[in-house]
Amino acid sequence: MAKVKIFSTGTCPICDKTKTLFKKWGIDYSEARVDQDRVELKEMLTVTNGARTVPQILIEGKWIGGFTDLTELHMDGKLDSLMETN
Repeated sequence: MAKVKIFSTGTCPICDKTKTLFKKWGIDYSEARVDQDRVELKEMLTVTNGARTVPQILIEGKWIGGFTDLTELHMDGKLDSLMETN
């Protein structure tokens, strides 16, 4: 299964929804709290070309966007192919 990373903060309800969806779908993820770790914040800003909102989601190091982008990928049936690893 692909590696998933969620950039989040401790006060973000949409981040919590994102993590709940991944748990519901049985997808493991790592969480990077950008409100507590400046190195993670710098990484998020770099890989997202300066996004200032959370959550931001990486799958296998590729930025897919936020919660809305994630749900659209799922509804369009494209998430499963992203989760497959070679």
